[in-house]
Amino acid sequence: MTNPLLSTSPLPYRLPPFARLSPADYAEAVDAGLAEHLAEIQAIVDIAAPATFENTAVAMERAGQLLQRAAASFFTLVSADASEEINHLETELSPRFAAHQDDIFLNRALFERFAAIDTSGLGPESVRLVEEYLKEFRQSGIQLDPAGQEHLKEINAELSRLGTEFGQRVKEGMKSAALLLDSAEELAGLPADDVASAAEAAHAAGHDGKYLLTLIQPSNQPAMAALDNRDIRRRLFEASISRGSDGGSLDVLEHARSMARLRAEKAALLGFANYAELVVDRQTAPDFDAVQSMLNRLAPAAVRNADAEAAALAGTAGHPLEAWDWAYYSAKVRREKYAVDEHALRPYFELDRVLRDGVFFAATSLYGITFHERPDLAGYHPDVRVWEVRDQDGSGLGLFLGDYYTRPSKRGGAWMNSLVEQSDLLGTRPVVINNLNISRPPAGEPTLLTLDELRTTFHEFGHALHGLFSHVTYPRFSGTAVPRDFVEYPSQVNEMWILWPEVLANYARHHVTGEPLPQEVVARLDAARLWGEGFGTTEYLGAALLDLAWHTLDATAVPDDALAFEDKALAAAGVAHALIPPRYRTGYFQHIFAGDGYAAGYYSYIWSEVLDAETVDWFTENGGMTRTNGETFRNELLARGNSRDPLESFRALRGREARLEPLLKRRDLD
Repeated sequence: MTNPLLSTSPLPYRLPPFARLSPADYAEAVDAGLAEHLAEIQAIVDIAAPATFENTAVAMERAGQLLQRAAASFFTLVSADASEEINHLETELSPRFAAHQDDIFLNRALFERFAAIDTSGLGPESVRLVEEYLKEFRQSGIQLDPAGQEHLKEINAELSRLGTEFGQRVKEGMKSAALLLDSAEELAGLPADDVASAAEAAHAAGHDGKYLLTLIQPSNQPAMAALDNRDIRRRLFEASISRGSDGGSLDVLEHARSMARLRAEKAALLGFANYAELVVDRQTAPDFDAVQSMLNRLAPAAVRNADAEAAALAGTAGHPLEAWDWAYYSAKVRREKYAVDEHALRPYFELDRVLRDGVFFAATSLYGITFHERPDLAGYHPDVRVWEVRDQDGSGLGLFLGDYYTRPSKRGGAWMNSLVEQSDLLGTRPVVINNLNISRPPAGEPTLLTLDELRTTFHEFGHALHGLFSHVTYPRFSGTAVPRDFVEYPSQVNEMWILWPEVLANYARHHVTGEPLPQEVVARLDAARLWGEGFGTTEYLGAALLDLAWHTLDATAVPDDALAFEDKALAAAGVAHALIPPRYRTGYFQHIFAGDGYAAGYYSYIWSEVLDAETVDWFTENGGMTRTNGETFRNELLARGNSRDPLESFRALRGREARLEPLLKRRDLD
């Protein structure tokens, strides 16, 4: 049979025909795509006529469609449903993708054609396209001599290999570190549906009659807030924070050290003091000093608040606290001081209702779009659901895929990615995916969300809206293809609708009785809003500052002992809290070591939150959830992608530069 990836998909919106695809199809399509893309680029270089915008820049934007189609489908599986065969293929292909990027952006003849384009008379998006290409050529090493370029290629290939293996080990490590227990008594305190899920997980893993507490990606595991047995909490905590650093076959500390050294070498080769400065040069932050200054300003206040919370927790516990006690007694304080029991809230947050009457309802209210489930369209796994999204006039906008349950073949965490990116030039409309890792309930039981899972569902859909609303000419600028320290901003804004009265009243209903979440409970949730903010901010800053510590090293200063370095770095940054490990430790910091992703960019979440806090104020000042506000946010910001400076899009929305004060107030740091 003909490989379906070798031609444009006939399915609506060019959804890949996953049901017809095999690992061999991905391998063949990537091979063909790499070769075709290089041939297309060579054809641009070989044009005898002088370089113009059309024959060079536009031709580049049209090139590589087969490769994009194959890569988007393949890497979706790598993250969300990776078989052993797919993992082996990833190991083989990732260095080839890195080499392919080098073949493009270290091509001097191609660079010279871009440099020769006359941009006078072009529109702003077209001018930006040329400028962004030239910037990428320079940041990729086009200025290096041949020996320097060869060394850079070697570094990039090795970083790709190490990042791929890091990610695969972390995914396997999360599975192998799951805590297996013999009896339900050891799970005392956990809600009944969580106990049932643990039994189901044990059964799926081949341990009938036992209970398996699976892990999520961050350090802090949700079950620790409910488990009455202190020793079980300790074992779960230690299983979580020792991932990737126990010296076993899944240890990744040597990978982290090697990647830090190689990134430092790369930065020096490209003329930067360290890798963090190289990364920030690509972001909206003005420079690395501005990032460092902001984090340093926030850290002391965050730790001060965390210390105050710790004192309150110790009083409630009646004994000295350990790190595995924090979540348990924090939940107890919420119940006793604020009368908020997060586990008692879960029956009001049933997944289907949250999606239909919460997430989708908010989007319809703001933007006029509607959602129509398409059971006739298949995703890459039976869990995947597909919705067609229609614009306010009834025209098709794109497809939204939701993949909500955890499984062994899926990496941890939550994310959005695109299968097809919007582009007027190519005539494509968006196909986007949200992935979460919610524990599957037993057959026939409802999926009830925690507050954190509820927040994540709205957050990731904010990314999806960024992709769905894209309205740009060139695929390079589509949707979430913005600087890393801007990309979290729209998703954080979408979280504001979780407790917005008309949205909450629409979805927060008891899954059995249909009764709405009582208003007094909502008031108590609001009163408890700042409780735990010290922990949350300190935990986050620990990870962000650890990331920067690894990426401000000189290549000759990479430590022999990664864990000792971690301790020293956290202490130097003022966030070494005995009771609060960083949100991610080196051994499972997938964001920064499984590829480039957020390397030297984990600060992005709080940098983006400055814009988010300002935008929440803007919505509130202008009447909240109105179609007028939704259209303004959509047209000035979400639709723009990277077709203009993202901070210009923010200024067009807010009418001025962002200020830090709304964030400080939100996080009780003022």
